Amino acid sequence: MSRQPNPFLRRACTAAAVTLALTLTTTACSGSDGGANEDKSSEAGFAETGLPIVKERIELRFSGKKAPLAPDYEQMSLLKNLESSTNIDITWENLPENVYQEKKNLLLASGDLPDAFYNTGFTDTDIATYGANGTLIPLEDLIDKHAPNLKKVFAQRPEIRRAVTAPDGHIYTLPASEELGIGAVPSFWSINKTWLDKLGLPVPTTVGQYRDALKAFKDKDPNGNGKADEIPLSFIDKWWCADIGDLFAALSGLPDNPQHRIVRDGKVIFTANRPEYRDALAELHRWYADGLIDPESFAQDDKQYLAKGKTKQEVLGSYVWWETEEVVGTGRKDDYTLMGPLKGPKGRLVGRSNGSDYGRDAFAITRANKYPAATMRWVDQLYAPQMSAQVAWGPIGEVFEKDARGKLRYLPVPEGTTAGELRQKVAPVGPRVVLREDFEKVVEPEARAKQRQQDLNRVYGPYLEKENYPPVFFTADELAQVTEIETDLLAMVDKQRAEWIVNGGVEKAWDGYVTELDRIGLPRLVEIYQAALDRYRESK
Repeated sequence: MSRQPNPFLRRACTAAAVTLALTLTTTACSGSDGGANEDKSSEAGFAETGLPIVKERIELRFSGKKAPLAPDYEQMSLLKNLESSTNIDITWENLPENVYQEKKNLLLASGDLPDAFYNTGFTDTDIATYGANGTLIPLEDLIDKHAPNLKKVFAQRPEIRRAVTAPDGHIYTLPASEELGIGAVPSFWSINKTWLDKLGLPVPTTVGQYRDALKAFKDKDPNGNGKADEIPLSFIDKWWCADIGDLFAALSGLPDNPQHRIVRDGKVIFTANRPEYRDALAELHRWYADGLIDPESFAQDDKQYLAKGKTKQEVLGSYVWWETEEVVGTGRKDDYTLMGPLKGPKGRLVGRSNGSDYGRDAFAITRANKYPAATMRWVDQLYAPQMSAQVAWGPIGEVFEKDARGKLRYLPVPEGTTAGELRQKVAPVGPRVVLREDFEKVVEPEARAKQRQQDLNRVYGPYLEKENYPPVFFTADELAQVTEIETDLLAMVDKQRAEWIVNGGVEKAWDGYVTELDRIGLPRLVEIYQAALDRYRESK
């Protein structure tokens, strides 16, 4: 699956490292000249408008992450065409995320910088650190002079500009957005309707009915092979679109999420020290002890997880994921149905994911770049509405065709592949913005995106939490404190969450656990999150 996890969920540095990096001189990380190189775009025959961008071909080196199924970017026709039209030759060093994260840290630490990062994978700490020490150059003046497409986006959506503007007033990274609102509920619940029908059970609407269905999946051999190989419920603990936070909501009235952070009535709530959280953990242990929860849910990665829906003999009863087909494949998708929010002791409730439609880590220019103006004009090509659509989903002729009005419409997906797999192979993603109005005039939404919108509105919308934690930008001091506290705090919370579901004991250990969270710094952490939230809302 190619969707990106929320960038605000990743944490990579200790507070000491953050503080040190923020106080480094540019001599250490930016070269002995103490700043960015002089822009040599004009020496290559730079054109302020039109194409090519430069008369004399220039070479740039880009690094970043790419989707697992993506080929080398040099092979993508969209990027090949962009190279021909702009006269800018890019050497691509984009890697799968698990490989790239280590490479990124080595590049930034060693000073062997690419000219730009494309699909940067930068955390807020990275942006603050490497913006402050000069590794990443400020982009706002370049945007004003050389990025008319992006300037138009900022004019139409000031909130996007606000999302990429650091607390020091500079813009170090560029946005990515597909303004569909489909990420409000990333974790859709699916259940095996074929098995339910065979066992004479309804699609569950209450948490009690759901438990009964899982118990029947375990005990009554619904796949009919005479083996106890059924997996009643599988998930990926703390995974952005495969976690069971909404089961916490059904059991206790308080949703959980991988950040353990929700917002109600403008107030930040840390979920993992609340009595409701404790009670949900105690009940989930009883489910686990009864064999209703896949033991591998606490250790499996996405590849292992997705394979469970595609085994030769159907074994998966219920699961949590972005979309059904991606887990069980096209041949079994009709065996499963979406399960709506379960009614529990406090009614039906669905948690709203944190973050927003606006990512801020799509592109950055480093101080090593000799052609910042030309580079900004290059990336601005990607913010033209029709080009943004192709960057997001793939090129005309491979993914799209134009209708009589010039709107991009999808071609049939090649047999033997899914829309998600095709997207990974032909779309570089990265810098792009597709606004709500663009889906009316420029490009039709993907069929699966349309379906997701409908499902979200129909199944989950009426029960959705009203607020979430938005994409705030912390100050450098706040980031240092958040990182220091959360490193230890979340390590403890997440370890205990899995421990108590698997082995029980939450009731006896609870008071000591809450005391330890306070000792680590939870009250200060909530205070920082609240201050940043208040500041964000005041800036609107």
